[in-house]
Amino acid sequence: MESAARTAPAAVIVAIDGPSGTGKSSTSKAVAAKLGLSYLDTGAQYRAITWWMITNDIDTDDPAAIATAAAKPVIVSGTDPNAPTITVDGLDASGPIRTQEVTAKVSAVSAVPEVRALVTQLQRDTAASAPAGIVVEGRDIGTTVLPDADLKVFLTASPEARAARRSGELKGVDVVSTREALLKRDAADSGRKTSPLAKAADAVEVDTTELTLDQVIECVVTLIEEKRAAK
Repeated sequence: MESAARTAPAAVIVAIDGPSGTGKSSTSKAVAAKLGLSYLDTGAQYRAITWWMITNDIDTDDPAAIATAAAKPVIVSGTDPNAPTITVDGLDASGPIRTQEVTAKVSAVSAVPEVRALVTQLQRDTAASAPAGIVVEGRDIGTTVLPDADLKVFLTASPEARAARRSGELKGVDVVSTREALLKRDAADSGRKTSPLAKAADAVEVDTTELTLDQVIECVVTLIEEKRAAK
């Protein structure tokens, strides 16, 4: 019986929060793949709704218009960490949601309480249906979406390191303008009234500024294995 228990570790729900450019997505996907867990990129869901608003000519500067339309798009997230997918009304949105236009408008759309309520419920449903457990990454997972998560991790990094990483991801974008955009989004996400970007009181903070991606992954894997062992 003991050996069988070892081959089927306890299901674990992991919340990984932090601002853009801290390595959240890369870390979360790799950790989930390594431990056989599902994976959910909550930021992609907010980007998907933002993209839908833009393509359907909803004024993203009008919270009332956003609130009225919030329930219309059907967002479906695939949770395989090796090949995560996201569709909007049945269409693959993985490419379109990463445009600069979406990036510029996602904070305003995601600040609307009706949008957050709908997406938060979608995220909770997804986490609850993951048989082995799940790694959920975002900005308010440990504080709002999954406050009872088994492990909460908050990733940080210096603005300079974050800008260098993000400008490397977005080819042709200069580091200075990227840093300014990141800090502007930090202020918007941290200052919104509904579910702001914040570190949960019981989260483990990991500063990734001087760490390689592999080191961050190993750190989080160790934290999860310790939680599993204690269950």
